[in-house]
Amino acid sequence: MTGWHAPDDLVTRYTDGTLAETDAWSLERHLERCGPCAARVSHAARAGAAGVVLAEIRDALMDVVLTSAPVPKPVPMVPGPRWGAGRRLARIAWAAGPALRGSWVGALALVVLTAVALAHGGGWAGTRPLLLAVAPVIPVAGVALSYGRHADPLHEIVAATPSGGLRLLLTRTAAVLAVSLPSLTTVELLLPPFGPQSPTGPAAATWLLPGLALTLASLVLTGYLGCRAATAVVGGGWLLAVAAPLLSSDGTALTARLTDQLSLYFTGAAPQGGWAAAIALCALFLAVRHEAYDRLETM
Repeated sequence: MTGWHAPDDLVTRYTDGTLAETDAWSLERHLERCGPCAARVSHAARAGAAGVVLAEIRDALMDVVLTSAPVPKPVPMVPGPRWGAGRRLARIAWAAGPALRGSWVGALALVVLTAVALAHGGGWAGTRPLLLAVAPVIPVAGVALSYGRHADPLHEIVAATPSGGLRLLLTRTAAVLAVSLPSLTTVELLLPPFGPQSPTGPAAATWLLPGLALTLASLVLTGYLGCRAATAVVGGGWLLAVAAPLLSSDGTALTARLTDQLSLYFTGAAPQGGWAAAIALCALFLAVRHEAYDRLETM
């Protein structure tokens, strides 16, 4: 019953061993839930005949412990070197590792070398517009190849840690962007200008906002479809948006048509403002749904 406490005579008979077994069992169940009664029983046991025996046993155990195990001397704390910044950089490099190795880096180098060879060695005028067309999806492909079980043998373990989830995905994405954006932009600056059939076209850096927007859009879809499926949808959608108008138009050279199509997507305040708005919207969406990435591809 609530509020009930063991009487003194019941406590006394329990400590001296004269209480019936059934009553002792019932009292022990009560002591598991009642702190005041447990304290009274403990005090009565120490004050009774058993208390002397318990004290002797305790003293004997303490003598054995103190004589057989010497007390270690305190070791003075010596301040060591501060490795805080170095450790943080090492952890970041380790987390971004799969994004900086493997097939994606090789594919990026192949794209860069092929573009330079076609433009300067082969003299092909369509190199610049073709590279501008595929440049926005190269970071998307890099994200697909740097996150997931296929990229990291310890992915399930790492993704389940506090550093996993969206934080790990953003770290890998930042590593991909840090390599691909300057590499592709530098190569585009080194390529010859547009051909005589289309002398003007998008500037070299105009693809940066579209590339960043497509990359963030793939991260948003990753929360629903998984990394590889989301990047395939975004990358395929971009290539379709670039190629479909070329297949439906007639009477103009392919390079000129591709340059005009890219100008619609890249050149001007309206397209660039739209890409910037898409970036902000995707970033907000990732912040709102960050918990959806905690167990991403860990099952």
